[in-house]
Amino acid sequence: MMTTGRKGKQPGGSPGPFRHPYLITRITSPLSRHLPALAVVLTCAVSQSLAQGYPIRPVRIIVPTSPPGGADVVARLIAPGLTERFGQQVFVENRAGASTMIGGEAAARAAPDGYTLLLGISTLAINPATFRKVPYDALRDFAPITHAVNQTLILVSHPSLPVKSVKELIAIAKARPGEVAYSSPGFGTNPQMGMELFLYLSGTRMLHVPYRGGGESIIAVASGHVSVSISSMLGGLPQVRAGRLRALGVTSATRVPAVPDIPTIAEAGVRGYVSMQWYGLLAPAGTGRDIVTRVNRDAVAILRTPEVAARLAGDGGFVVASTPERFGEWLRAETEKWAKVAKAAGINPE
Repeated sequence: MMTTGRKGKQPGGSPGPFRHPYLITRITSPLSRHLPALAVVLTCAVSQSLAQGYPIRPVRIIVPTSPPGGADVVARLIAPGLTERFGQQVFVENRAGASTMIGGEAAARAAPDGYTLLLGISTLAINPATFRKVPYDALRDFAPITHAVNQTLILVSHPSLPVKSVKELIAIAKARPGEVAYSSPGFGTNPQMGMELFLYLSGTRMLHVPYRGGGESIIAVASGHVSVSISSMLGGLPQVRAGRLRALGVTSATRVPAVPDIPTIAEAGVRGYVSMQWYGLLAPAGTGRDIVTRVNRDAVAILRTPEVAARLAGDGGFVVASTPERFGEWLRAETEKWAKVAKAAGINPE
């Protein structure tokens, strides 16, 4: 795995701590004994000074997907508020591709000065389980700022499949192992892994048919080419309301206020099932603590406004707005979770 850690030699970068034998042997004056402490003091002073003046120029938020997906929506809800609070332009830069790894790598390799942020999504935790080579280590190469939003997904089926509940879907999948087909936006995406979690916990097997994005995936099931899918609320609900799809359950731990009549998958028969599409704000590892604290404070204030909550509610989203520490814990837990699911499902990293 190629990584971009900030210790030791980096790909295309310079070696680790500078050690020059001449300097080491020649600095022998009494003052030399105090140089390490002096260096720490100076480093802290410079860091504090930079943080106090932050930001003094525009800030970019890299979104590793194309618009108008959920990550883009969340970033563009946060950016205007940060612009107002920072007194500097905060702009969104879409860097899609390679299952979000292109944008993720660009953010991981950026200078840790607070002027490049990443709107990370669930694939930060999923990719290590589904790809052999990820050009960064999400747990090491990023400084968590806030777990911004969770978004509920929805399990749907085509009306031609004779099921009206999760329990009936499980029954037919067990009766016809590997015959019922499900669509996804692609290998390693949150909907695909959410389906694999469903199959693992319910003890069933289905045929995975990947497509090139959420739009194609939901069209495939609405047209009857496949029987089942896990979709975003934005893509799935209009098809349900039009009668082209049947809603079986939502992927969250609790029901969604916008569609209170749809049960959770857990209460409908798959105990312990939860699979959320999530979005969070991160900075490159090494970004000063004062800067992380500043961005967290302002981003959380923006996320907690009624306007943001209302905008997200219709798509099954809800605000989390966590501390950096809680977001770090969440990212680690999600990484471990999806590694276990991938192993149980027999998914071989590509």
